[in-house]
Amino acid sequence: FPAFPSKLVAETTISVALSIDDRFLYLSKTDKLQTATVVLVFLFRHSVTTLAQPTAAPSPPGPTDIVKILTKAHGYSVFIRLLKSTGLAEQLYGQLNNSNIGFTIFAPVDSAFSNLKAGTINSLSDLQRTELIQFHILNTMVALSNFQTLSNPVPTEAGDTSDGEFPLNVTTAGNQVNISTGLVDTTLGGTIYLDNQLAIYQVDKVLLPLDIFSPKPKVAAGPKLSKPDGADSPSGGVVAAKVGASGAMCLRRNGMLLSIGVAMAAFF
Repeated sequence: FPAFPSKLVAETTISVALSIDDRFLYLSKTDKLQTATVVLVFLFRHSVTTLAQPTAAPSPPGPTDIVKILTKAHGYSVFIRLLKSTGLAEQLYGQLNNSNIGFTIFAPVDSAFSNLKAGTINSLSDLQRTELIQFHILNTMVALSNFQTLSNPVPTEAGDTSDGEFPLNVTTAGNQVNISTGLVDTTLGGTIYLDNQLAIYQVDKVLLPLDIFSPKPKVAAGPKLSKPDGADSPSGGVVAAKVGASGAMCLRRNGMLLSIGVAMAAFF
């Protein structure tokens, strides 16, 4: 043991021993020092034993479940129902818990669906319903402070950024994040959930993609123009030219022979 002043040892051990037995007060000075030594040995051994024991590893967190997260947040029952019916809830669960893929989800509140025209969701096919929900999901985790780094148009799980697909436009103004679909403009609400793989944000409107709710009209094919004879053959014009050239050549040849004949008749 390191050398302690006898007075300090005595005072420390006395305070410890008092809690054990009041009779410690009646011991001699030598007995007190011996008792103090025993107490210090006991405390030292106990501390070494405690430090030698391995600390318990923290229990692993449970699997990330978007349905449970939104259910706990309250007010997202319609979005939850659509996640389940389209099979996306199960797909997201598997990818979040079996890969390093990240996602950002814009979750519309129940009132957002109530504000749609009656029958809007029911009028969609199964494929369109799936695309609608995928349109609310980015295939990367974007923290609130990183939306300004996105380049428009932003691809979604429903498609890429080309025409006929399902991109979003995201702009920022200070701490405000604005989302535009071409039909709907809304502002990002509060953060429902955030970790290093998943971000879920509240939106007060359903993000309606143009390609489902306002598709571009198809251009009707016009009547076919009739082609002149020989136009179907790429050599038709060339053949006509050759015929004309050969005809002219024949005329020139006949004229030359006629002139020779007249000259010979005059000679004779």
